[in-house]
Amino acid sequence: MRKEKVKVAYQGEPGAYSESAIYSYFGESIESVPCRSFADVFRMVEMDEVSYGVVPIENSIEGSVNAVYDLFLKYDLKVCGEVILKIGHCLIANPGTKLNEIKVIYSHPQALGQCRTYLEGLNCQLISTYDTAGSVKMIKEKGLRDAGAIASERAAEIYDMKILARGISDVPNNYTRFFVLSRDDAPPTGNDKTSVIFSTKHVPGALYEALGEFAKRKINLTKIESRPTKRRPWEYNFYLDFEGHRSERRCAEALEGLRRKAVFVKVLGSYPKAPETHDPSSI
Repeated sequence: MRKEKVKVAYQGEPGAYSESAIYSYFGESIESVPCRSFADVFRMVEMDEVSYGVVPIENSIEGSVNAVYDLFLKYDLKVCGEVILKIGHCLIANPGTKLNEIKVIYSHPQALGQCRTYLEGLNCQLISTYDTAGSVKMIKEKGLRDAGAIASERAAEIYDMKILARGISDVPNNYTRFFVLSRDDAPPTGNDKTSVIFSTKHVPGALYEALGEFAKRKINLTKIESRPTKRRPWEYNFYLDFEGHRSERRCAEALEGLRRKAVFVKVLGSYPKAPETHDPSSI
């Protein structure tokens, strides 16, 4: 009997960086399922329509993907893995189009931001879209001869388009970190991270005392991010990553201490640390 492929959802069209992240993490023997929005990825995992989802969480140039962070408050999913992908942006156009003919450039807002310096030199109109690879697909389907798109080299290959320029990010070390979503997190490996969301009382020293639960146990914090609660002005949820698995004694104690100091705590999951980089050109 033929074994059914594991289905993994991502936001975007074939050739998107999120799809490359899927293959970097799972290998080629899976079925990637494109979705229109990040919310669709979360929904498909929650409804058991796919086994996993992969979503970008932060970029080394443009920072956090806030829309994804906000979805963790709406959906009860776990982070079971992470992957860090090196991003190689290209300016892509229809075959026959020359660089000096480009008047409009389409791409995802994050990609446009990551190539800001290069784009300023072109003096083109910039239009945000829902996806990098989707922008390439769109200018191909519409036959736009005065338009370009920013996406991966792989997207140009998939849609048989022309690459006008490579390596156009503002800095060469451009990386995006992705979370792997599941209905369960991962068992400990000895080289793990944990992600949580919490909020504190709006009083002096509240955040300091909450973070002290990790400091006194010598747990290394790898990231902290604040996002508005959207309930009251100037009140925030904090997104925290730290080294260790939630099942380890000192981590479990720190989380219990955090629950005593905070007004809200949600553990997003524990997962193996990602290798430093994956190069999408190798996929």
